[in-house]
Order: sequence, then C-alpha cells, then structure tokens
Amino acid sequence: MTTFSAEQRWTNWAGSLTYTAREIVAPASIAEVASAVAEADQVHALGTRHSFSDVADAAGVLIDLSRIPLDLVIDEREGSASMSAAASYGQVAPDIDRAGFALHNEGSLPHISVGGATATGTHGSGTALGSLSTAVRALELLGPDGSLRVLTRHSLAFRGSVLHLGLLGVVTRVTLDLEPSYRMRQDAYGAMPWDTYLEWLPEIHDSAYSVSAFTTFDGAVSEILVKTRIPNGDENLEVPADLFGAPLLTGDPGGSSHTAREGTAGPWWDRLPHFPIHAAPSVGSELQSEHFVPMRHAAAALEVVRAAAPRLQPLLHVCELRTMAGDDLWLSPSQGEAVLCIAFTWKKLAEPVEDLLSELERRLLPFRARPHWGKLSFLDRDEIADLYPRLPSFRELVLDMDPHGKFRSRFSRRVLHI
Repeated sequence: MTTFSAEQRWTNWAGSLTYTAREIVAPASIAEVASAVAEADQVHALGTRHSFSDVADAAGVLIDLSRIPLDLVIDEREGSASMSAAASYGQVAPDIDRAGFALHNEGSLPHISVGGATATGTHGSGTALGSLSTAVRALELLGPDGSLRVLTRHSLAFRGSVLHLGLLGVVTRVTLDLEPSYRMRQDAYGAMPWDTYLEWLPEIHDSAYSVSAFTTFDGAVSEILVKTRIPNGDENLEVPADLFGAPLLTGDPGGSSHTAREGTAGPWWDRLPHFPIHAAPSVGSELQSEHFVPMRHAAAALEVVRAAAPRLQPLLHVCELRTMAGDDLWLSPSQGEAVLCIAFTWKKLAEPVEDLLSELERRLLPFRARPHWGKLSFLDRDEIADLYPRLPSFRELVLDMDPHGKFRSRFSRRVLHI
C-alpha cells in the first residue's frame, strides 16, 4: 500500500482545493482498503478529484482506490455491470458496449469515477433521464471496522444510501443497470434569442434524448447540443434544419476538445459526453457551481440569473443548462420532480466568484434551487435542510451505520449538521 504524507499535499483536478488529510493511502487490494479503514480514526474515500467542494475531504486518512483492479463483470441475464468504484466511465463504457449493452446516460466528462459520480448526484442531460445515481442497483462498502456490507435495491433505506456523500462507509464496488446498446448522433445548433429559449424551454429540452444549452447571458443562447438516439440502426436519420429558429451547424467532426457534433453516428459512449475519453477535460483553470431548480420554476429562476449579467459575465467562462428527470433518492438534487440544472463554469477568481455566487444562490432559494454536492455552494446548513425533506432520515441512517463518526467530516458537520 502506497502512503503519501501530509507534506505531499493533493489538490482537486482544478487546483482550487487542497485536501487537509493527515495522509493519503493508495491500497492495491480490498484487503488493504479494509485494513486502512479499520485502523483510521477519520477516513474518507477519494475519487477522481473532480469535486470543487470539500465533500471528499477528511481530517484523518483519504483512501485513493485507483490502484484497485477495475474488475468489470457484466451479467447479461440481469442486465447489469459491476465494477470497482474507482473505475471511470471512460474506462468501462467501451467494454460494456462491446458486450452489447449501454448505460442510460453519462456526464459531460467520461473521466469521473463511477463511485464518486453516483455518490454526489452527478448527471448528464435529458428530461426523461435520471441522474447517474439512479442507475445504481447495488453497492459494496466497508463499514467502520473494515467489514464488507452489500446494499441492494431490496435493502432497507437503499434510496438513502445511493447518494451517500461517503458518509456511510468506503464504497469499493458499484453495480449499475444496463440496457441494450444503441448508437447516437450529436448535432449543434447555433444562436437562439433568449426570449425564444425561455418561451420554448421545455419543448427544446424535450426535443431529443439529451439536450444542453450554453449561454453567457448576453441576450442569447449561443449553442445547443442535441444528442439523438438512432432507432433501429437507421444511421441516415435526418434532424431538423433548425431548432425553434436556431440554425443547424455543420462540419464539426470533434477532436481533442470535444466529441463529434456534425451528425455522424457513433457509439453511445462517444456521443453522450461532451469531452472525449482520451483528452484533457474542459478548461482546467476554472471553478464550478450547479443549482437544480424544478422545471416549473425554470424560466423565472433564469431571469433572476440574467438580471445579474453585468456582474456575472466578467467572471464567467460559460453557463450550461441541462434537464433531468425527478427521482426518489433522499439526497438527490432532482428529488421529487424534473429539474433544470444551471451549471456555471467560472473563471478561477475565488473571492469575486464567492461574493457573487453567495448572493445568486440565495436569490434562487425561493425557486427551491438545490446545489450540487460536489460543486461550490455557500448555503448554510439550515438553508440546505429546508431543501431536503429526507435529510433527517439520512442523518439517522448515518448514525446507525457509523455511530462513532469515523466517516464524518468538516463538510458533513458544516453542511448537513451530522
């Protein structure tokens, strides 16, 4: 087992957060993980470090699972795939496809780990599609004494365990739902006036399997990515020449910066993400925040954000607007009903971003805007508690599974009062 001392500080992917753990360990086997968990006073699993919040930090020991074998196992009869929690979607998706299966969705980055993404409510886009957490059918995790526990959809409080934020134990293995493999195309549409987008927002996001809109709140949506499933192998499928007046753009085969957008057919795993598997993801020098508002409040919430455009634009790379289906997971930002996700990619200007975001997210509270657990948020624990009716049940679950607080953290105390 490799151990990194406190002097060898690790940061998140963007370099905006430095982990405070006393040490970081990288076990090479589940037995080594179990030993590390049992011996630690405070411990937390660390994923691919794409979180911008300190949700994965801990004062004691952080466990990096990336040396654990991926061990992808596809069960054709059950229609499921199990894998190491440290596996990234990009590592396992092509093999799942070669076996004739697919995942229902992916996030914009295929580089994120399955365990970290599902633990925090990470998502793709699609009004009829749940977050990545909704595909979880089983978890294997190590409890405070290092013993293995398996949770399935038949387990008591499973809906409270999927989106667990690392507070129930160290998850070592995840089992996901599969469906038959499919092919897709991705097309880009050009600028659309802001008023048109607001008027037809539900219809725009319902127009294909997955739709993402981009804006800097300058009076228009600058680009809309439309990802369409190809039915029955019809790779000559045609798409409309315009989307509510926005023109279809052509001639963008993709490359190192993004996946193909010129309408050619490709495997689901190479069209659902925005970024290719073998390329550096996104800008890098950035900060990120995401807030989920019920679709019934989407237009009103966006107008609140747009009113702040003069202050927002100097700090912003881009804002992406995505939709997803509601679910019944206790800590899910999309719990209860379909939502619009307002996702900001900020310039790496910590203090001015904090000042503006603190103000913006409180202006969005009347619209029940829930922050992404792994992104920047400055809401206090009372404001968070008001947004999550099942949070008391989750607290009870944490106390039951971890009575002495081995997996709790500064984040859990500050944000969840656990």
